Amino acid sequence: MDERIRAYVLSHRDQALRDLERLCNQPSVSAQHLGLEECALLAKAMLEEAGFTVRLFSVPGGAPVVYAEQRGRSPRAVLIYDHYDVQPPEPLELWQSSPFTLTIRDGRAYGRGVSDDKGCFAARLNAVKAWRAVYGVLPCTVRWVLEGEEEIGSPHLGGWVAEHRELLQAEGCIWEGGGVNWAGHPTITLGLKGIAYVELVARGGNRDVHSSYGAVVPNPAWRLVWALSTIKGPGERVRIRGFYDRVRRPTRQEREALRLLPEEDQHLAESLGLKLFVKGVRGYAFRRRLYFEPSCSICGIVGGYTGPGTKTIVPAEARAKVDFRLVPDQRPEEVVALLREHLRTHGFGDIEVVEHPGGSAPARTPLDSPWVRLVAECARDAYGTTPVLVPTMPGSGPMCYFTGLGLPVAMAAGTGHPDNRIHAPNENIRLEDYEKAILHMASVLEALGR
Repeated sequence: MDERIRAYVLSHRDQALRDLERLCNQPSVSAQHLGLEECALLAKAMLEEAGFTVRLFSVPGGAPVVYAEQRGRSPRAVLIYDHYDVQPPEPLELWQSSPFTLTIRDGRAYGRGVSDDKGCFAARLNAVKAWRAVYGVLPCTVRWVLEGEEEIGSPHLGGWVAEHRELLQAEGCIWEGGGVNWAGHPTITLGLKGIAYVELVARGGNRDVHSSYGAVVPNPAWRLVWALSTIKGPGERVRIRGFYDRVRRPTRQEREALRLLPEEDQHLAESLGLKLFVKGVRGYAFRRRLYFEPSCSICGIVGGYTGPGTKTIVPAEARAKVDFRLVPDQRPEEVVALLREHLRTHGFGDIEVVEHPGGSAPARTPLDSPWVRLVAECARDAYGTTPVLVPTMPGSGPMCYFTGLGLPVAMAAGTGHPDNRIHAPNENIRLEDYEKAILHMASVLEALGR
């Protein structure tokens, strides 16, 4: 790595933390549509301060998309994807400090969105600032997309990408996230699972009724439970006909990369307070199930009275929120159609299936991509150790819209650590990871400029 750039980054830690503070102190909760326009304008201003030409795209019914571009010495370009929206901070009583006031303690920065994903955005922005401060110009061209709806499934991003694909030309894409594993080794993740999210609604009478009528009045809570039990059984296999038909077998390279990943199941079990994982899986079996197999989860279920004390009723309605995490080559719209047919053929055609917007297909970049090699070499340069290549991650996101353009995508140069507590109270990043993310991004810019 260019030593002048490294020295600048290490001597301007306070500037980097001020940028992080500006972002994290601005609430931007997409689920509540709180502060999104304000945060988009803040991101626009920060990008302009760093020399970018910025356009703010209004999205009917959604949050603005921020697009930025800055020409460098080389026409070779990198596209960066980040999001400025965050998860709701609740439950607030579990936070040790205000979620929207960046707080530094014990070598970590705490705040909602500090890891997911404002820390990544700020780190990458400071890599750009370092090059401009030291040399007055970037070594390569940088294009940037920031959206404000990632945490609610990016319902409008696919249409925006399709409409503006000419703005997104690049050698490759650096995705939100990235960071280090439990052992402290940098990770480069090359894919995401897809997702289909539905709400199942069972209805009975037009109002709750005294449970003394339970012998004769249909109970939608029971009906919902019976329907759910047909979808997945105790063996943890989804019972929907055709669900596994499009599951693509991982390549030999992908399976080998998975075998090389460090053992992390014990760390996760201890972090979650678990003795056993599903079916008792450990080691490679744990990783194969987590990364390469689809899943079905009940995310929430409610019906009738759930408050303190007793209330004897047959509820009028019961609801369950269910997600399906998908792997190549499953498609969310097909899975929802299969679910509807499954319920119909099992006698539950009366249960309404409400498909939530924001479903996304799986995405994966080949391990032997030249882009992956470049990003991996830069990680070795920044961290001083060999990075771990992760074929995919168990989470989901809108990566498919970018790989669909033919772009290789790598989740890297980020602030992640397994104990960042993203989506939970006391979300945090380690300051050392923030610094390394800046250096990694700066190295990627340098490599593209050669």
